[in-house]
Amino acid sequence: MADPIRIVLVDDHHIVRRGLQSFFKAFPDLEVVGEAGNGEEALQKLEGWMPDVIIMDMLMPGGIDGIETIRRARLLLPNTRIVALTSYTDESRVLAALRAGAIGYVRKDADPDSMLASIRAAARGQSLLDPVVAGAVMQELLNNGKHTAELTEREQEVLRQLALGRTNHEIAQALIVSDETVKTHVGNILTKLQLAHRTQAVIYALKKGLISLDEIDLQ
Repeated sequence: MADPIRIVLVDDHHIVRRGLQSFFKAFPDLEVVGEAGNGEEALQKLEGWMPDVIIMDMLMPGGIDGIETIRRARLLLPNTRIVALTSYTDESRVLAALRAGAIGYVRKDADPDSMLASIRAAARGQSLLDPVVAGAVMQELLNNGKHTAELTEREQEVLRQLALGRTNHEIAQALIVSDETVKTHVGNILTKLQLAHRTQAVIYALKKGLISLDEIDLQ
C-alpha cells in the first residue's frame, strides 16, 4: 500500500479544521499531519510537517492572508501542492490564488467528493477545476493575455497532454520519448508562456483551444 497523502490544514476557524480532520480520518489514503490557525503559524511549522498537500483558507487574521501564505509556502516547499479553500469564487481572488501557486481552488460549500478529488489530484500534481473558476480565468486571459510566444508543434502536443492531467512519465510514454525530454519541454513551455505552474498551463490550453472543458476533470 502506498504511503498516505500528508495533509496540512490552514484555517482560522477551529471548527472547520476539526470537521475536515474528522472527515479525512475515514479515508486510509489521507493523513492530517498538522494544522494552523493563520499563515504565520503555518509557515513556521511547514518544514517540520513536510506535507504533500496544504488546504489553505484564503481569508485569515494576522499579518498575511492566504494568498501571501501560498506564495511563501511555495518558496519553502516547492514540491508541496496547495489547494485554496474559500467561500468566494470572484475572478480576482481566483486569479491571485493561482498566480501565487495554488494548484486547486475548492469552495467551502462544494460537495465532499469534490474536496477529496481535489486533494488526490493535487498530490499527483494535477488540478481539478470548478467550471466557474475556469471560466473566470479564461476570460481574464482573453481580455488581458500577454502570452505571445510561439510554441513548436511538439511543445503544443506536450502542453495538451499536460493540460489533460498527464504526468511527465505518461506523456513520455505517449510520445515515445524519455522522461527527461518531456521535463525539458515542460520547462520550455512554462518559460515561453510566462506561466508559474501546471494549473496556469491548463487555463492557457483552454484559451488556445488545445483542449476543451469536456476533456478535463471538473469539480
